[in-house]
Amino acid sequence: MTNQISLLAAGKAYQSPAGFAQALAPLSLDFRSGEFVGLVGRSGSGKSTLLNLITGIDHPTDGEVLVNGNSISTLSESKLAQFRGRHIGIVFQFFNLIPTLSVLENVVLAMDLVNHIPRKNRRQRAVELLAQVSLDGHHDKFPSQLSGGEQQRVAIARALANDPSIVIADEPTGNLDSSNSEMIMQLFEACAESGRTVIIATHENSNFQRFSRLIQLADGELLADISADELTTRGLRYA
Repeated sequence: MTNQISLLAAGKAYQSPAGFAQALAPLSLDFRSGEFVGLVGRSGSGKSTLLNLITGIDHPTDGEVLVNGNSISTLSESKLAQFRGRHIGIVFQFFNLIPTLSVLENVVLAMDLVNHIPRKNRRQRAVELLAQVSLDGHHDKFPSQLSGGEQQRVAIARALANDPSIVIADEPTGNLDSSNSEMIMQLFEACAESGRTVIIATHENSNFQRFSRLIQLADGELLADISADELTTRGLRYA
């Protein structure tokens, strides 16, 4: 497996009127192709900060983040947006679908913005991705006409639109019932099995055994980085 992501003593600190705050202490981690990584910890532990550094949504104040060999914090905003759209599929907890676009149009738009997939192939690719997430027959519906689980599946199809090598998800099942949560986790497992690097921030202990690797944060510090096989003996818990 090759390294898709490398954090080199990367951290994030903020200066506010209340004083200096270390959101994420400098840490060094590598993430490889085909890994299914669970990122766990209480609220405020630094999970979202770490994901934001990996995706380039935020920049480190210490160290460096390499994605596919590129130091993403050195890219201009326009180049970073193109790079992110091409190489990183992001799935948010609250879906972030465009309400005035249909399901199909939401997926096609992701391809239009990056211009990696040939224009003539985009609609058919969107149809195929929606079929993969079991949304046949929903192409012309608007997000407001879908359940939460269906909207999250549209968001996953959109995240995969440009065939990214990395998929990042921040609490993607936090607002879903158990049935939809299971379906979403199966989709992410399939993404990892296809060779993508998949990193998911989660609060749900029930998902731990699904991951090939678990990373635990607390108060912006790295507490554990272990394989799923070690979970039982290490007794990893955060709640």
